[in-house]
Amino acid sequence: MTENSRGGKGAGAVLGAATVATGLVAGVWFAYVCSVMPALARSDDRVYVEVMRNIDDVIQNPVFLTPFFGAPVLTAAAAWQHRAGRARLWTLAAFVLGLAVLMVTSAANVPLNDALAATRDPAAARAAFEAPWVAWNIARAVLGTAGLACLVRALAVRS
Repeated sequence: MTENSRGGKGAGAVLGAATVATGLVAGVWFAYVCSVMPALARSDDRVYVEVMRNIDDVIQNPVFLTPFFGAPVLTAAAAWQHRAGRARLWTLAAFVLGLAVLMVTSAANVPLNDALAATRDPAAARAAFEAPWVAWNIARAVLGTAGLACLVRALAVRS
């Protein structure tokens, strides 16, 4: 297999970085599904709302936002680099899935977070927030994990 059919010089590193970034972000959504939200479900309304507001504040930091925005950028770069190789379809699929994660986050989860922050009554805030946010987060976890699987497959077929 020629270097060009494998994506060119440095393509493996870009694909690897995309895979790691995607895995980190998918892991965040998975952690919410299997631990954070079930734990918070046991809390009273005031604690639930306070903790979710705090999480929304602290997650907006470079440690999270770098892989969150970097994953689709790196995946797009990997798809472009692998345009002549067998990994192309897998990286393109991962890119589409990554965009879907961004769309769900910006169209569903962020507006729900903003509404939660703006609502003064904890019971009303939680009632409007919890079920849809959890459902959309599950969608992000599934999409992100599927994107990760596509990138792992791209790594496998490129070598």
